[in-house]
This record gives sequence, structure tokens and C-alpha cells, in this order.
Amino acid sequence: MKPELFQTSSAGEVIKIGTGEVGYWAFVPNPLPPKLDLSRALIKKLSTADHALGELSGLGRMLTNPDLLVLPFTRREAVLSSRIEGTQATIYDLYAYEAGQLYLPGLTPGVPLDDVKEVVNYVKALEYGLAALQRLPISLRLIREIHAQLMSGVRGDKATPGEFRRTQNWIGRPGCTLREADFVPPPIPQMLEALNQWEKYIHQEDDNPALIRLALIHYQFEAIHPFLDGNGRVGRLLNTFLLITWGLLSHPLLYLSAYFQEHRTDYYELLRGVSERGDWENWLLFFLDGIITQANDAISRAKQLQDLQVVWRQRLTERVRVSALTIRLADHLFANPITSIPQVQNVLQLSYPGAKRIVGKLIEFDILRPMNESNYKKLYMATEILKIIGYVNMSEDN
Repeated sequence: MKPELFQTSSAGEVIKIGTGEVGYWAFVPNPLPPKLDLSRALIKKLSTADHALGELSGLGRMLTNPDLLVLPFTRREAVLSSRIEGTQATIYDLYAYEAGQLYLPGLTPGVPLDDVKEVVNYVKALEYGLAALQRLPISLRLIREIHAQLMSGVRGDKATPGEFRRTQNWIGRPGCTLREADFVPPPIPQMLEALNQWEKYIHQEDDNPALIRLALIHYQFEAIHPFLDGNGRVGRLLNTFLLITWGLLSHPLLYLSAYFQEHRTDYYELLRGVSERGDWENWLLFFLDGIITQANDAISRAKQLQDLQVVWRQRLTERVRVSALTIRLADHLFANPITSIPQVQNVLQLSYPGAKRIVGKLIEFDILRPMNESNYKKLYMATEILKIIGYVNMSEDN
């Protein structure tokens, strides 16, 4: 790490660790909050972000069954957040794994199972964290528990799941050494102190608006980099947890991973800009743009899913009277748009012939379609739902 790049930063300081061949420089962030002078552009952006987030939260409060929208959103987030870290699993792979058949006939070659398991772990960590907020505040304990859910049993399980790092880590090109790194987070003693200050800031009051505080907290966590692996995913999860905890979101419908993935280079450069030059302004503008973009995207997708549910119910009732179980299965598809007859048996508590009959009815009404010809482990998908929540690596002909 080049210490001269950080000389003008108000966000922290670089310190020298060791001497000679084993010596290196590390960055130690200053406690939050920094001294900020909110520009007119930033205030305007903040107002737009508050409005978009408020509209999304209001939409969430109107939902009669929030899980029908929350579950597709959490799975989309799991795929996109994991992709930032290099996994190749798609939303199809995730749903197929949950349906008990990962490698689907007719699709592109299957991704490594480890990739899919990392996405599955992200779903588990997200759901665990949302449930844990009922008994725990956002805290160092909670982020360790989330990290344990995220990293256990996958490639990161060697990175001490659920424990803060006990050795120095660094960020740089593949294969670089500690001295060649682009960025070196604080050494262990300074890391532990920074974490304690970070936790205190989450629960203290200051004059900064909530979304500004959220951006500061996200930057600080990434600068501290307290885990050997999984820091980015934990940091992105924390954004949603804080929005829920602070009452800014009624349901977990907003995630920033899609925005960070699309603007990945800008994301990392702006985080570095804060560390190197104290450039809070551009980082805050970027972060608020992400809130606006993803809130509007979530509003659009949520409304499309709501409209689709109405269309399906009309489709199922306008010509012939179908059973309540058929409508119940159609609703269930919003949570699990790829399913199998054994799964339908379990959801509806029916015999195999009864479940097969209801699946056949949804095929007849163009709500489900079979994914492969074989009767063995045949899967069925609700294409219209998958289009709305976003899909990849699958053509209309499959």
C-alpha cells in the first residue's frame, strides 16, 4: 500500500507495522461521524432517496401477504450479492437446488455446486438476520452470527466462520503480497477498537440524516474489513437490516447489490476515494443514487408481481370455477416459482395424483410449464414470475 496516497484523507490515517522486509502500511479509519458539509446537490439527492424509500415502504405496508413478494426479492438479492464475489449461480440454479434438482435438463451446463451453496447460505444468512432482529440489536454479536451462517460449509469455511480475523488481511490483485496490496485494513488491535466505535455509532444519535448515516456505516465496515472472507456480503446484508431496524422499510424489499454489481468499478473506486482523500461527497451521492435506483426498481417489480397475482386469479376463475387449492398453489408460486409434484404434495398436503391434477390445471391455464420431458424428477416453472424478478442464462425456447 502506498502511504503517500492517503496523506490528504480526513477519513483515517496510515500506520507503519513492522520494519524492514516484513514492514507494511495499514489504514486505520477515524471514528464516525466525519465532519460533513452537505452540498445542495447532496441535499437534493437525499430528498429524492427519502421519497423513493418512503414509497417502497408504503407499498410494503399495503401487502396482504408480504412473503409473496419478500421471498422472491431475497432470493434475487442472494444471487446478485454472491455474484459480486465471483459466483456464477443464477436464480434458476437456486430455485432448482431448493426443488431438489440442481442440474436441470435443457439448461446451460451446470455451475459448480459450491457456487450454488454459497447463494443458498446467503439466503440462510439473510433470513437468519431478519429473524434475529426480533431478539438482538445490530451488534458485533449479530454480525458474527450472520457471518457464521454465510460461510459455514462452503469455500469460506476455512476463513473462521463467525469469528473476527486474527491475522492481517489485504485487498489487491490476485497473488499480490501484503506489501504490494492496494489497501490494507487495520491490524488486529486497531481493528477491534474500530469495531467497538463502529457499533457505538450505530446506536448513538447525531445530526446526520438516516440515509447519510447508513452510507457512513457501510463505508466504515468495508474499511475495517473484520473478516478473512465474506466482508462484502455481510456489509450488503447490514444495509437492509439497518433500514428495517430504523423503521425506514416496512419489509425487506430493498437491496443494493444489483446497483453495486452494475457499477462495480465506481463502487470500489469511491470507497477508496474516501480512504485516500476523504472524498465523502461523491461516495454519498453514489450511495444515495443506489437507494433511488433500487427503490424504484423494487417498486416496479413489486407492482408487476401484484398485478400478475390479480391476472392469474382472474384467469383461474373467469371461465370455470377452480378449487381453492389451485388458487393456493398459484399464490405459492410467487415464493417458489420452480416446483415439483412432490413439493406440491407437501405444500397442499395432497396425494401424488391430487397434486399432479392441480399442477396439470395450472399448466392448462398457462401459469406453469414443464421444464423437461422426463417424468422422473420433472420440474415445473412459472415463467412470468421469473421474468419479473430477473433471470439469466435461459432462453424462451428451453
